[in-house]
Amino acid sequence: MATRSFPVTGDPDVDRLLVADPLALLIGMLLDQQVPMEWAFRAPYTLRTRLGGLDASAIAAMDPAELEAVFREKPALHRYPAAMAKRTHALCAVIVEEYGGDAARIWRGVRDAGVLWDRLRALPGFGEEKARIFMALLAKRMGRKPAGWEELAKPFSDEQPRSVADIDSRESFARVRAWKQAQKAMGKGKAD
Repeated sequence: MATRSFPVTGDPDVDRLLVADPLALLIGMLLDQQVPMEWAFRAPYTLRTRLGGLDASAIAAMDPAELEAVFREKPALHRYPAAMAKRTHALCAVIVEEYGGDAARIWRGVRDAGVLWDRLRALPGFGEEKARIFMALLAKRMGRKPAGWEELAKPFSDEQPRSVADIDSRESFARVRAWKQAQKAMGKGKAD
């Protein structure tokens, strides 16, 4: 993965992990719902600390109840630790089965955005909006721009600071948060 800036948590160590470890980035994106962005994207770092490493094969091999207990430890890794532990377990199982345990293989060498779209949509917990946002994140923050990504990632491929894909500084983090709050106040979502 290219070493790009992704200061989503405000903690330099955590933010570096997200850039350096594709599995951390995927788990952060998976958990980015119904909690603040920085909480979701901090969770992989905390998970790595609690497990003594972040490895898709090791997580997939865990008893799901054991992983849930790790998610529930205080502070909990998510507002819904049981559900998100199950999704993380399922995500890691797919990464092991389909990509040999290497999360970056989901996008590494992919030249066609349609292929990337299909791979992202097949991941547990990745609906259409999350797949669009993650595709935009890969393009905007990590320099992974398969042909046609802008169309498939719409509206998250535009210049509006609407999602985690648009964070390249703490200032842009504040702009994204303010935009989301304004949208919510108008009864609109990120894609509106």
